[in-house]
Amino acid sequence: MSSPLADRLRPKTIDEVVGQTHLLGENASLRRIIESGNIPNLIFYGPSGVGKTTVARIIASQTNKRLHKLNGTNASLADIKAIVGELDTIVGYNGILLYLDEIQYLNKKQQQSLLEYIEDGRITLIASTTENPYFYIYNAILSRSTVFEFKSVPWEEVEKAVTRGFAAISGELGFTIELEDGVSSHIAKSCGGDVRKSLNTVELLCISAQRREDDTRYVSMELARELSQKSSMKYDRDGDEHYDIVSAFQKSMRGSDPDAAIHYLARLLEAGDLASACRRLMVCACEDVGLAYPMIIPIVKAAVDAALQVGLPEARLCLADAVILVATSPKSNTAHDAINAAMEDIQKGNSGPIPRCLQNKHYDGEDNQNKGQFYKYPHEYPNRWVEQQYLPDALKNRVYYTPGDNKMEQAAAEYWKKIKGK
Repeated sequence: MSSPLADRLRPKTIDEVVGQTHLLGENASLRRIIESGNIPNLIFYGPSGVGKTTVARIIASQTNKRLHKLNGTNASLADIKAIVGELDTIVGYNGILLYLDEIQYLNKKQQQSLLEYIEDGRITLIASTTENPYFYIYNAILSRSTVFEFKSVPWEEVEKAVTRGFAAISGELGFTIELEDGVSSHIAKSCGGDVRKSLNTVELLCISAQRREDDTRYVSMELARELSQKSSMKYDRDGDEHYDIVSAFQKSMRGSDPDAAIHYLARLLEAGDLASACRRLMVCACEDVGLAYPMIIPIVKAAVDAALQVGLPEARLCLADAVILVATSPKSNTAHDAINAAMEDIQKGNSGPIPRCLQNKHYDGEDNQNKGQFYKYPHEYPNRWVEQQYLPDALKNRVYYTPGDNKMEQAAAEYWKKIKGK
């Protein structure tokens, strides 16, 4: 039992792999490629513990190529050059299969050093990564490879591996392991689709299980909950999972779904990411509710201030109030569209001199034949409004803001139509 249980039970054939039926099921694309024996350059992308390394090893064992394994976390350019150096020797006669785990950790120069050899087929690359390959892998490598996305394994499939794990340890140690009802399914559901994590939990439970007088072991639900707590929370503040969760959080509020919004808030807070929850909540209040309910901005700001002041776990209460309020409020992005349109004009150089009536002028030079600022002070006119030009000449007819169809903006629009006599 020197190696971890997940390694001891690693599948040896495609049929033993749990999950990934979209890739490895009957007539699935990756399975057909593997069975053909003609292996192209492959990149496996997906979360940890879902079978990427296992499938790569199965492919490697079915080829006649010289197999090399490298891990991007510690591989150097010298390691890659050593592999390339074998190509013209007898050991590399049939070509080399390079299994490169965590390829995203290789820098651009290291990845580029493989290009010539994977293009002409002397090196067949099978790489795996937990990060989005289109962001982290050099484009020239991507263009010479086929990307397959591995997904989190459904808990029903994980439970099969959990059952097999308990049976394997029972056989290795020579004693019976009795499980309280629901233990296997609880482990499967709490691992977040990570088979490796579920088997690590199985091994830990067997080590710490209650020993009975007849030398059997008993695994209770209480022990299972204790040792698998929070294991379903997949979260990396610098990785795809972080951006997926915060994106789903804001889009759920924007889409007026309070249940989904609260769910994603809970995931952020369970990971301790109070800052991201507060930031996205404030952004959504301004961007997506906006002028349909302007008072939501100070209300949400107050809730965020309270959350940051009390901290977790109590902060969840302040934020839950604000999230549900944002999700159930009327929506308007008219201010968002207006500022974006104005910024676009500025970035394109569409501006021009500020109208003289708005300039900060205190005196005119002797050479100015038309002295005076000519600014009309609105408070001196009926209804505190007077018509005058505020935009530069080049943009004087430009319209950035169009009132939304919500009650608040329509009321404001009707008021100004009346005042302006339109």
